Amino acid sequence: MSQKNPYEIAVEQLERAAEIIDLDKDIVERLKRPDRVLIVSIPVRMDDGSLKVFVGYRSQHNNALGPYKGGVRYHPNVTLEEVMALSMWMTWKCAVAGLPYGGGKGGVVVDPKKLSRGELERLSRGYFAAIARIIGPDIDIPAPDVYTDPQTMAWFMDEYSRLYGYNVFGVVTAKPTIIGGSEGRLTSTSRGLFFVVEEAAKAIGLDLKNATVAIQGYGNVGSFTHKFLEEAGAKVIAVSDSKGAILTSPDKPLKFEEVIRVKRKTGSVINVKGVKKITNEELLELDVDILVPAALENVITEKNAPNIKAKIVAEGANGPTTPEADDILYKNGVLVLPDILANAGGVSVSYLEWVQNRMGYYWTPGEVDAKLKDIMVKAFMNVWNTAQRYNVDMRKAAYVYAINRVVEAMRWRGWI
Repeated sequence: MSQKNPYEIAVEQLERAAEIIDLDKDIVERLKRPDRVLIVSIPVRMDDGSLKVFVGYRSQHNNALGPYKGGVRYHPNVTLEEVMALSMWMTWKCAVAGLPYGGGKGGVVVDPKKLSRGELERLSRGYFAAIARIIGPDIDIPAPDVYTDPQTMAWFMDEYSRLYGYNVFGVVTAKPTIIGGSEGRLTSTSRGLFFVVEEAAKAIGLDLKNATVAIQGYGNVGSFTHKFLEEAGAKVIAVSDSKGAILTSPDKPLKFEEVIRVKRKTGSVINVKGVKKITNEELLELDVDILVPAALENVITEKNAPNIKAKIVAEGANGPTTPEADDILYKNGVLVLPDILANAGGVSVSYLEWVQNRMGYYWTPGEVDAKLKDIMVKAFMNVWNTAQRYNVDMRKAAYVYAINRVVEAMRWRGWI
């Protein structure tokens, strides 16, 4: 059986949720497809003088609740279907978080590791100039994603400002703070995930102090999640990156400062001393209270779902659990905190950054964190209550809650 592409999975998730609320088929058909997809060619003069043409995409799924919002990724495997799926997921993520945004997503088919800094800048400016006519602070607000970062956003913002003749700081988010970025943006996804885990633990009667944790993936999201859970008293006993995983015991938990030091110095967590080496696959099946898949998609499947022992699975990554695995985990009493809820901290602080850009007034890190906590706690409670009401798992509940919000906005606007 061939693996489903991301867009097919996104449509299946929509249909599953639509069934629960008996949503009109015509509305489902409308929500399945993005409002608009732009495909662009980006000619870039390479350092050796040759010309290379890259392909870029921007998918705008639905803007009933507000401007489109979503990242831009640079990756050799970017596809039209992937970008369409991600834009749909952003619609639901923004709706779950209660943000006045719809969903968008962009991508360029490129291996950025093979480009020089100058080539990356020319590619970034070329891409943004090519999509400039369909974006803007009131239309569509991009942000970073895979292999893009604050520097990419700075180039995007500068190119857009150059085209329009004045500074437009609010056209992208996750910029460097010196040019309109928000405090707290770097750690926002992990901080938001922590707030959701904290609420989930309370809801199921799990004491976060002394709770055991395994984290798959030790990039920005995984590493800062380690830090925040450790500060709350949880014991992180296993972490991993693309090179492998490490395991220790609850009486000797992994310390964030030590693991991040080794990761930065040697390039991998597997070089931490005095620990047991295991595989990424074994990490997922450890007997822990909280499992945080913060690496790749489709890592929890119908094959390994029966072996997941965690009480809470908090999705730091996008799409780490397949629909078939969801059913198994729910039946086994595992509380899955779905990606569109658990990792919505990033887009939530992006929203706060956009608000700050609009008013030209900037908050302190503490103010940003407090506002983020309000957003995430409210989002968790809305999804939790929806799950109880419909007697469904948290992913279906998140979709039901999000779809209801989007459909309500569409009705009021006379679209349906």
